[in-house]
Amino acid sequence: MDLSPSRALVVFLTIDPSVFRNSDSGDLIMAMNNPAAYGLYPHGVAPHEIIRTLNQAGFGNEDICMMLSPAHPIATVVRDASILNGEREAIAATAILIGWLSQFGAVVIPTVGVFIRSQAFFHALMGARDGSALCRSSKTLVALGFSEDEAERFENELRHVGVLVYVSCPESAKTNWAVELLQRMGAHEAAILATTVEKELGAEAAA
Repeated sequence: MDLSPSRALVVFLTIDPSVFRNSDSGDLIMAMNNPAAYGLYPHGVAPHEIIRTLNQAGFGNEDICMMLSPAHPIATVVRDASILNGEREAIAATAILIGWLSQFGAVVIPTVGVFIRSQAFFHALMGARDGSALCRSSKTLVALGFSEDEAERFENELRHVGVLVYVSCPESAKTNWAVELLQRMGAHEAAILATTVEKELGAEAAA
């Protein structure tokens, strides 16, 4: 999938990056290792409805990451956003949308923009020195804990699917509940993402 950026990638940080640096080396730390649930949705499913359902069930916005296809309608609004051009109503609507996107742990739109609020998502998505995790869907997904094979598959899926919703669950017991909610909201695929430690233990057990 060709996701080479045709425009500059815009990164919106609602946190101070300096607080996430290692005090000894100054290097950014990779740190996304909570159990998680994820769901894949077509363009026709409204992201705000998915989020509202998750919020009502007790999942906070800071634990939610969304990856939007560059072809998603929301991606188009972010790509074309300008405070200097357009009708006043359109500018106001765009500002509301960007404000909403900024409330989540992270929102990634490959080649378009990245919104990061959560410390954990900051570690994972911004840990690569060259920032390559922000330019290709597969790199971002690997940073979130998917295997390389899974990440490549989902990158292909995002050609046709509108949104991937990822819910980090600090309390592992909530992952099944999160999957059930994602399925209820119309995910064509929803499952639990094991942590790196769990995957390693599983590999050792199978050996």
